[in-house]
Amino acid sequence: MSVPFETFSHLDIRVGRVVEVEEMPQARKPMYKLRIDVGDGSPRQCVAGIKGSYTKEQLMGKTVVAIVNLQPKSVVGVMSECMLLAAFDDGGAALVSPDKDLPAGTKVG
Repeated sequence: MSVPFETFSHLDIRVGRVVEVEEMPQARKPMYKLRIDVGDGSPRQCVAGIKGSYTKEQLMGKTVVAIVNLQPKSVVGVMSECMLLAAFDDGGAALVSPDKDLPAGTKVG
């Protein structure tokens, strides 16, 4: 399926920084509830199935890339307000992050 460029251009993709990590024991799959600073003054809450690949310590302060204008969705009773970009293989998840230090809120295109 091809996505028209105009559709893609509606996505607000930004560099973010993980500022809080909480475990979600109620989830069936290994998940974290994260707070991501995306540069707009109020960290976004994000539920991500990456607990099997990252410890809380590895995630704190990590620079990530997130889609921030998706419609919020309840995941295991917790509202997720953005989506982290990651690649997945048999070894788990690998979060997408810029290869140099950029401030939270930097646009990705």
